Amino acid sequence: MKKKIVDNLKRIRDDIADACARARRRPEDVRLIAVTKTVEPDIIRHVLELNLADLGEAKVQDLLQRHAIIEESIQRRSALAAADNAPPLPRPRWHMIGHLQRNKVKQLLPIVTLIHSVDSLRLAEEINTMAAKLGLDQKVKILLEVNTSQEKQKFGLAVGAVTAMADQIQTLPNLQLVGMMTMAPLTEDPQIPRFCFARLREIFEELRGTRVVGPEFKHLSMGMSQDYITAVEEGATLLRIGTALFQ
Repeated sequence: MKKKIVDNLKRIRDDIADACARARRRPEDVRLIAVTKTVEPDIIRHVLELNLADLGEAKVQDLLQRHAIIEESIQRRSALAAADNAPPLPRPRWHMIGHLQRNKVKQLLPIVTLIHSVDSLRLAEEINTMAAKLGLDQKVKILLEVNTSQEKQKFGLAVGAVTAMADQIQTLPNLQLVGMMTMAPLTEDPQIPRFCFARLREIFEELRGTRVVGPEFKHLSMGMSQDYITAVEEGATLLRIGTALFQ
């Protein structure tokens, strides 16, 4: 399994480099987030050993459980490293990539690096309020989730609501809006994901041309195992990949 992950990671990074060449981008501007919801903790530890430190989970409870397990492993490895000069286990950066309920925000905030799925003002306000109550040292970094496919069953802001939402978030002192996220439909037609990703990039560029967002607004989280190459071609900076890495 570990060798397979090494091979898969090389293939994915080669794909990213090729897509960046076609799009005249730099591969180092694209970050891979390993979606770990289907794998065991020892595989997560192996991923960290490969210096892939960005880990994504779709459910808060799963993220909390895995965080606790990995933190214990890091502490154990640190003790061993002090004794026999073994390399320490890198500390992960946890990404919340799934739908977030307001009643789970308090548990999540102390450990999450980036929340990809802010899709309502009420959720943004809850994150802002809870960040103040917890006394966090830094602003909470968030992305706006946008429903570019306009599928009724999907979460995310309507395309026309994004600018107003971004403007409202700037009034919340404990949040830092750093970009946007979208999910393309599962489809055999490659043009549908491309349309969704290109539409998000268009909105992104429109917002960057206003005073609504600042220089920290620089991320597009789009592209998963089945469509990450298209996402890179259309400007993705964050890829959420599970199956292509672990299977």
